[in-house]
Amino acid sequence: MASAQPDQTGIEAFLRANPSWLADHPDLYRVLAPPNRVHGEHLADHMAAMVLAERAHAAAMAERADDVLAAGRAAAELAVRVQEAVLALLRSDDALDCVTSEMPGILAVDSVHLCMEALLPGIRPLPQGLVAQLLGGRQVLFRDSVTEARRLHAEAAGLAGHDALVLVPGDGPPALLALLARDAQMLDPARGAGALTFLGRAVAAALGR
Repeated sequence: MASAQPDQTGIEAFLRANPSWLADHPDLYRVLAPPNRVHGEHLADHMAAMVLAERAHAAAMAERADDVLAAGRAAAELAVRVQEAVLALLRSDDALDCVTSEMPGILAVDSVHLCMEALLPGIRPLPQGLVAQLLGGRQVLFRDSVTEARRLHAEAAGLAGHDALVLVPGDGPPALLALLARDAQMLDPARGAGALTFLGRAVAAALGR
């Protein structure tokens, strides 16, 4: 069935009764055919409005493209840092010491701790069920509001309000990496979770989990 055509007389009557309606809905100028300037100043004004609307749209699209490019560069930077952290793990004879001593500098964060639902030397102990409660089934969780800060970050807990929790998979008690940073950009979700997911798997492999 063909769609009903709009009542042109009704549209004209509506616009005459509401002369500012188009001006109040500038987004419509992008879908209207431009008027010819020879018809007078009022139509020329409409043409100018269409041009402005198109320029505003183009500027918005350019800004969105810049944001996408910036996110891509940030994700690439994090991936490179994670690669360096994994290489450090491979070189180290003590995976736990590498996590806590070397990784903060490599990843440009303030601290990195291995947390586990177990009592083991050098590992931040967590109560049973807390890993699942915090991660909620995710492999990486970025947070701007840090809870359980003392349990996860020890003496670094007061440094910052931005952290990332990374699942350390494998057999044995549930475990995670807790990264803390003062600079929110270093743990920005826009950097992506893929690289940190890989880091969690690398730590698990180094620990023999």
